[in-house]
Amino acid sequence: MRVTLDHLRRYAVARSLFKPTTLGKAIGKLGFVQADPIRAPARAQDLTLRHRVVDYAAGDLERRYPKLPIEEDFFVNYGFLPRAHQGLMHPRVPRTAWSAARKRKAQTVLEFIREQGPVHPRIVDAHFAHGKITNWFGGSSNATTHLLDDMHYRGMLRIARRESGTRIYAVREPVEALPDAATASARFDALVNAVMHKYAPLPAASLGQLLSLLCVGAPQWRTERAAALARAKQRFTRVRLDGIDWYWPAGESPRSARWRLDDEVRLLTPFDPVVWDRRRFTIFWDWTYRFEAYTPAPKRKLGYYALPVLWRDRVVGWGNLSVVEGKLQSTFGYADHDAPRDPAFHAGLEAELARMNLFLGLG
Repeated sequence: MRVTLDHLRRYAVARSLFKPTTLGKAIGKLGFVQADPIRAPARAQDLTLRHRVVDYAAGDLERRYPKLPIEEDFFVNYGFLPRAHQGLMHPRVPRTAWSAARKRKAQTVLEFIREQGPVHPRIVDAHFAHGKITNWFGGSSNATTHLLDDMHYRGMLRIARRESGTRIYAVREPVEALPDAATASARFDALVNAVMHKYAPLPAASLGQLLSLLCVGAPQWRTERAAALARAKQRFTRVRLDGIDWYWPAGESPRSARWRLDDEVRLLTPFDPVVWDRRRFTIFWDWTYRFEAYTPAPKRKLGYYALPVLWRDRVVGWGNLSVVEGKLQSTFGYADHDAPRDPAFHAGLEAELARMNLFLGLG
């Protein structure tokens, strides 16, 4: 029978907001959790996991990271992912080659970290005094931090843990040489499957966009993007609605009764997989959501870090939350100008704010 947009919207919400489980299993089910340093009122990775992990509290990922089979690395963006997924992207071959001088500097730093064990960037900087550079924001950054980030991206280092949000670097043992063409294609397809598993269902344009972003995590295969996209379109299920091709994993049906919705109201991070794809967001909910943290304050329409407000299978508005003198402060706006009149929504919003207080440790 015909799949409708209502089916796709319910499917997208229900499959992503699975029954809360353990932290390790939740990351495995998601396949990737995007990270962001802004706390408003908590980091994006924590705001994503709070809906999917039993009794999750802000900071649990950072506290438990060293004992979990996960890594911080680049995927379609920067974040946390199972080691099995990370291994598919390495050895990573960056698009820009290092100069001989930078190679020598990196090798010296690598030997220092091998001798010292996991180190804070401040210790490396104190030892080498690499000075300052201009970052991509136009500001000033430690050259040591930039070099460590670059070494991490190239697979020379890994993140052993964090201390108060700061990455602690350790040596990452080198992996085998680049695979042959057939193995490379199989690995790329496996990564594409991980992308689809997290973000399905996807409009064709969004699938193409995610494959382009995946070529940041695996730049050595960027010339294979077109072939990988063609293979993906063959193995995923497709339906055309209102001139748009939609794709999702084979074997799943958006019409299935298994995709049940509850009556809860949820405050989502801007990077939650339910709302990450702004193209899909507009199609599903018929309004434009913007992430405005880097927009000058006078030009903001929603707020510094507006959290989409999801109720059932509808994103009905947004909320801006902050902690002031130990108390949670919140303001809300709505796509239809007014909040839904249904008493179930207001009860759900109160319950969500109570859960947010517990998550933040505010009582």
